[in-house]
Amino acid sequence: MFRTLTLTVVFACNTIAAQAHEFWILGNPTQIGADEQVVASLHVGQSFKGGEMAFLPPNFRLFAYGFGGKLANVPGRIGDRPAVTMPAPGEGLLVLLHVTAGSSITWDTWEEFESFVVHKDSPETLEAHKARGLPDANFTEVYSRYVKGLIGIGDATGEDREWGLLTEIVALENPYTDDMSDGIDVALFYQGEPRRNAQIEVFDKAADETVVISTVRTDDEGHATVPVIPGHTYMLDAVVLRETSAEVAAATNAVWESLWANITFGIPES
Repeated sequence: MFRTLTLTVVFACNTIAAQAHEFWILGNPTQIGADEQVVASLHVGQSFKGGEMAFLPPNFRLFAYGFGGKLANVPGRIGDRPAVTMPAPGEGLLVLLHVTAGSSITWDTWEEFESFVVHKDSPETLEAHKARGLPDANFTEVYSRYVKGLIGIGDATGEDREWGLLTEIVALENPYTDDMSDGIDVALFYQGEPRRNAQIEVFDKAADETVVISTVRTDDEGHATVPVIPGHTYMLDAVVLRETSAEVAAATNAVWESLWANITFGIPES
């Protein structure tokens, strides 16, 4: 299981502030025929708008696809954009998985950090920060992304599952084949355990590119239901904030670490 892998301490400076940007992988399109190419792109930005990232092995610790219950590495060459272009492995549900190498950000002011922490629904972090006697400005956070993208191929049958990422959103229903009239059920995990009473941010993009943002909360089993609309594309995002390990703190001088879980999928027209 990938969660047992030792974290490689490779943290790059990043001029894109983590507090304001999601990172996601999205099929283009999210549904294809069995004889078509799987094409998907990596993005960093806000509200489904942002720059496209290339296939760059130093920037990721895992780039794979799950199909038929098995994992295989995504093929690619350095600099490929879109990051994924490969033959469809068959008919069914394809799950793309991408885990980034760590990046870092320096928080210049307490107000910026507070805004980020409140937005990501982790107010206890502010109390812990004070209790640890940490500075109110010019401190470092490291962050990494654990993203998934669901693509329906042909009949699109199949299911998502927990693939062993450190933190992960799992679709408990297949958005391309199951009844979505009552929403899609998802589960949120951290270190293989359900994240209970946790916030999931929902980005709902219509065909005209309009994006509506809302939130849902997980229940006592770590499950949540996200209302969906036919013809729309969805991105779900959830963040864990934790104190850095001794290893990471020594390598980066960071005092906090954020772990971002993300999943994207489309909902077919009815």
